[in-house]
Amino acid sequence: MAYKTMLSGQTFTFDSVKEVLGKANEEKSGDRLAGVAASSERERVAAKEVLAAMTLAELRENPVVPYEIDDVTRINQDNLNEYAYNRMKNLTVADFREWILDYKTTEADLRDVSKALTAEMVAGVTKLMTNLDLVYAANKMMVPARCNTTIGLRGTLATRLQPNHTQDNLEGITASLFEGLSYGAGDALIGLNPVNDTVSSLAEVLKRFDEIKNEYRIPTQICVLGHIKTQIEAVKKGAPADMIFQSIAGSQKGNEAFGFTTETIWEARDLMRRKGTSTGPNVLYFETGEGSELSSDSHYGADELTMEARCYAYARHFSPFMVNTVVGFIGPEYLYDSKQMIRAGLEDHFMAKLLGVPMGCDCCYTNHMQADQNDLENLTVLLGSAGVNYVIGVPSSDDIMLNYQSNSYHDASAVREILNKRPIHEFEKWLESYGIMENGKLTARAGDPTLFVKKGR
Repeated sequence: MAYKTMLSGQTFTFDSVKEVLGKANEEKSGDRLAGVAASSERERVAAKEVLAAMTLAELRENPVVPYEIDDVTRINQDNLNEYAYNRMKNLTVADFREWILDYKTTEADLRDVSKALTAEMVAGVTKLMTNLDLVYAANKMMVPARCNTTIGLRGTLATRLQPNHTQDNLEGITASLFEGLSYGAGDALIGLNPVNDTVSSLAEVLKRFDEIKNEYRIPTQICVLGHIKTQIEAVKKGAPADMIFQSIAGSQKGNEAFGFTTETIWEARDLMRRKGTSTGPNVLYFETGEGSELSSDSHYGADELTMEARCYAYARHFSPFMVNTVVGFIGPEYLYDSKQMIRAGLEDHFMAKLLGVPMGCDCCYTNHMQADQNDLENLTVLLGSAGVNYVIGVPSSDDIMLNYQSNSYHDASAVREILNKRPIHEFEKWLESYGIMENGKLTARAGDPTLFVKKGR
């Protein structure tokens, strides 16, 4: 079926819903690389006009990856609440946007409708929103989850403490961990990206994290972000872990390129609920990032935003504790500059929240992108205003192992103070017991890692 519109005397014709979605997307270098982007701003506006007039039903009935060949599509389609969907399906995308932004539409309304939405519906409405729309709408929605503590409650902004080390040296990791704790980071997670993806190496780091968590009675979660299969084997052999991690894609082919299947995730969740060290039901952690499907030729000719939305629809099915987009990590081939990076971060956060996913963000960039630390901090403040569950913290904003730039350990505390937000409640009380925080603000003792160094360590 062809879709047409006339704009300034020029007729624009689009051959499919997939083409409309691609050309209605904001400028992304990855879409240009994939050959799915609008050729001009006028064509982009025309595609948005066509998209605005589509119904939600049209978007559901035209997934960008066929149902028959893709389990991400099948999971998304088969698990909708049909009653809720039937109440919404005849809305146009433009009407849906107006309903989301209407001051009378409540958090409870949005939570109910999330059960009715496919990824393509959410991607469609996102393409019609401005950055301010994305911040305003996302701030209406909080999506909490519980592992050992509860993330995502209104008024909180949590952090993942990322003490990466170039050699997985335990003492170096520990020093970085203590520094992060001293700045009030780590309430969402103490989570390391390992250099060595082996069962023995992951187990060593997990044991050190578990010892520190228990010795200092830190109310948080621990994880080492190895491959899901390596983590499964480590836990089976007795390594302590509160959750299991995996990067995910928006298609079955993309997930297979990452080296796992849906059955692997079910195995991990079942294992963690039986042998994990957490007390709560949400025991999975997923990471995403616009462009990952294109990098593995698993995008099926779809734009990177729509494929990203499919990641969140997939993640929702497993009730994770944490999800985040590593928004600028893949590089300028997919998000060229700060404008694209900031837009993608706001889009991803909104889409995940609308789909009912507990969402955070690694506000980051690589050194060959057209971006700098000011751009990263701008995104952090915008996401804090939008109600993001958590951000990442690394030493001095510089991850020397992954070779990219992110938030520093203390950035979240500045944003908390500006926006009147707090850490996760139990973690704030713990910080107060060490004199690191008082009345929601860091004290003069903050930044002193020797608070956690004991004789003989």
